[in-house]
Amino acid sequence: MTRFVRWTALAACAALLTAGCSGGSSDDGSDDQDRSGGTAIDWGLCEASGDTPAPGGEWQCGTLEVPLDWSEPDGRTIGLAMIRAKATGDDRLGSLLFNFGGPGGSGVSGMPSYATTASQLRERYDLVSWDPRGVAASEGIRCRDDEEIQAAESVDFTPDTPAERQAYLADAADFGKGCQESAGELLAHVSTTDTARDMDRIRQALGDDRLNYFGISYGTELGGVYAHLFPKKVGRLTLDAVVDPTADTVGHAENQTRGFQRALDNYLKSTGRDPEQGSREIAELLDRIDAEPLPTSSQGRELTQSLALTGIVLPLYSRTSWPVLTSALEAAEEGDGSELLALADGYNERDASGKYGTTTHSQRAISCLDDKQRMTVAETEELLPEFERISPVFGPFLGWDTAGWCHDWPVPGQHDTPEVSAPGAAPVLVIGNTGDPATPYEGAQRMADELGEGVGTVLTWKGEGHGAYGSGSDCVDSTVNAYLLDGTVPKDGRVCS
Repeated sequence: MTRFVRWTALAACAALLTAGCSGGSSDDGSDDQDRSGGTAIDWGLCEASGDTPAPGGEWQCGTLEVPLDWSEPDGRTIGLAMIRAKATGDDRLGSLLFNFGGPGGSGVSGMPSYATTASQLRERYDLVSWDPRGVAASEGIRCRDDEEIQAAESVDFTPDTPAERQAYLADAADFGKGCQESAGELLAHVSTTDTARDMDRIRQALGDDRLNYFGISYGTELGGVYAHLFPKKVGRLTLDAVVDPTADTVGHAENQTRGFQRALDNYLKSTGRDPEQGSREIAELLDRIDAEPLPTSSQGRELTQSLALTGIVLPLYSRTSWPVLTSALEAAEEGDGSELLALADGYNERDASGKYGTTTHSQRAISCLDDKQRMTVAETEELLPEFERISPVFGPFLGWDTAGWCHDWPVPGQHDTPEVSAPGAAPVLVIGNTGDPATPYEGAQRMADELGEGVGTVLTWKGEGHGAYGSGSDCVDSTVNAYLLDGTVPKDGRVCS
């Protein structure tokens, strides 16, 4: 499983079915001097990466050097992998930088597939993205090999006995040690604040006076932190599927518990089932799988409780995937875990040969550096009844996650909540989807409030799934396009039904 808290706030998740500040004051961004020895990006043809073919010829790739430690700008540097496609029209506005969430999502691999959604924006913007530090081609962190990842699937993420709790915490500590061995010095320099400072170096390298940015999911937190650090460099910023910047580790877990339960309720209603009864039946199914994992068609692998829940989570990211969830649940009730396992494998980036992706590794490294809060088992056990009250399906997992996710992490966290206040910044468009499971709707208003009066402007979509732009609402798409292309800021509180 992956998460933000546990399950990732990543815009590309649904496609799998078909295919931080550390304190201190704000920087007004007035100093554009190159303090690390060069901001140029040497653009060239993109190459294939692993099993992923190179994108079409309109895409260019390159590397940007940035300081490993922003407090030592003349010290060691690391390379950030970049990708862009130039604007197709003559009336170019500059560059539009995208982050698709996670944390840990690869922009280099995600940008070409998102280009169709952003086709109108490309008429006037160069579409640009990157792999943030610690991610994929930018010094990507890998904490375990494929065999170790698969072996860890047997760990019980809702431990019921002292032995299961000990194994759960030992697995968490082992994961952190693997990250430290992989990343070394980098592990202490992959925070959201570090990446926000990288974004301003990217802006300089692209030759833009202000940053035009489209952040999705975790990318909204990244955009908010950038606005705080560089308010005078904020151009047209759009934040879609918004992370609640006022929530700490426990708050994020509670938010996601509510969000996924809300999405599950809506799914169950769509099938004609009573949400309370349907949720109870799914919770009972998970309990049975916990006691006795289900057989699958994947040789040598069983469907564990944690894998089953991950398989349930993935289709909730998009309403179009709800029929897939129905089929997988029906098969599991009949004793076959193959369909839920396939969904979980898609989420966990496991291919047919048994190779896993590393998004979850980068995600954990970034979020545990960001988050200062470290819950003990005793503190978590006190919270579990409330988590289970919110959701009998998701509550136990996300409740235990507050203790296990960053247990015995090798480096200390930086803050309880990120600082995103941005007085003096240009208006920022903040989009909330009332049916979003991973980043519940309430986070949009809280982000707007934290950005400050006259900065955060909220657009609401009464929809389903993770994110709003490009999800089928002409109202949302036209409002976002008018803002990014023409600078038209909508009335705060506008609602698209």
